[in-house]
Amino acid sequence: MIESAVDIVQQPKSARLHVGRQSERNEVESSVLKTCKRAKRVCLYLVLVLGAVVVALPFCWMVSTSLMTLGETINRQWLPGTPRWQNYQTAWTEARFAVYFLNSVIITVTSLAGLLTTSILAAYAFARLQFAAREVIFFGLLSTMMIPEAMTLLPSFLVIRGDVIPLPGGSWLNTLQGLTVPFMASAFSIFLLRQFFKRLPVELWDAACIDGCGHLRFLTTVVLPLSKAPLLTVSLFGFIASWDALLWPLLVTTRETWRPLMVGLWSLVTEAGPETQLFMAGATITLLPILVIYFLVQRQFTEGIMTSGLKG
Repeated sequence: MIESAVDIVQQPKSARLHVGRQSERNEVESSVLKTCKRAKRVCLYLVLVLGAVVVALPFCWMVSTSLMTLGETINRQWLPGTPRWQNYQTAWTEARFAVYFLNSVIITVTSLAGLLTTSILAAYAFARLQFAAREVIFFGLLSTMMIPEAMTLLPSFLVIRGDVIPLPGGSWLNTLQGLTVPFMASAFSIFLLRQFFKRLPVELWDAACIDGCGHLRFLTTVVLPLSKAPLLTVSLFGFIASWDALLWPLLVTTRETWRPLMVGLWSLVTEAGPETQLFMAGATITLLPILVIYFLVQRQFTEGIMTSGLKG
């Protein structure tokens, strides 16, 4: 260190000035970089806060409106004068939510069980089994995701009514199978699980073969226990799709026997017009199960999306 200090002192004055200016320039550049990083971070937080406000505002308005009187909703107030918690009880009884809620639970659980069964088996076949035209069939399946849902409503309705192929028991209108079978297969769910199954090491299958495992036992004892995150992700997507279904139940049901919660919600709209506070209370009730389930599995949901990947 003494020698380096002596060398600096022995340098010409112009060289020492150049070194000093260079160090000052480096300090300025470092300060500018730190300022830019802080500015980027501040902008990022502002965008995130703005996005959170945009997403949360409709939900907050819905909950606030559900606690108002009819007059307060007509005057378009933002906050209720006195919260009216009885609006939830009124909406529950007037719309017969107990019946519709039970129907929704049965429909969703049945649809979800069928969805997981078909998605797991199809995804494993596309990921692990070798058969003719496997990739062609898989890409053909993916291409169905580009078809708008509105275009499939009429063909699906004709199939459920029994006009295309004969169905067991005749027409499936106003039946549980008519409400659940169309939700028991999903190209996206198959794709998501297939991507995860392909990432599993081949050595696991080799070890299972040595132990005498077949494909079905390997799937149930090795693959599925390692696939909890993507399975929860598929389950969450399937639950939301089945729980929020409105147009399809309206098409295939003409009686209230199997109508789900979303259809029952519209019974709060009468000829005299909607009672907005009751309608918002009913909407809050229908949304609560989705929020509760999402907050319980949000960590596994994010992990399932990240670990499945999008590469073939």
